[in-house]
Amino acid sequence: MVRINSAKDLGSLICKARHEQQLTQAQLASVAQVGERFIRELEKGKPTCSFDKALKVAQMLNIKLTTQ
Repeated sequence: MVRINSAKDLGSLICKARHEQQLTQAQLASVAQVGERFIRELEKGKPTCSFDKALKVAQMLNIKLTTQ
C-alpha cells in the first residue's frame, strides 16, 4: 500500500506504474484518451491537473485508490 499525500506522490506512483508496464507517455496518453502534456504534468505532480483525468489514467494503469 502506498500513501498519497500530494499531487507529487500520485504523479510518482503513476510514473512508476507506467514504467513497470513498459509504456511510453505517448502510449499511456493514447489509451487513457488524454494529451501527452497532461501525462507529463501529472507525473511531475502538477497540483492543478484535472482529478477526473488523473483517475482515468490511474485506472488505465490498474491503480486502485481506496480509503481506510
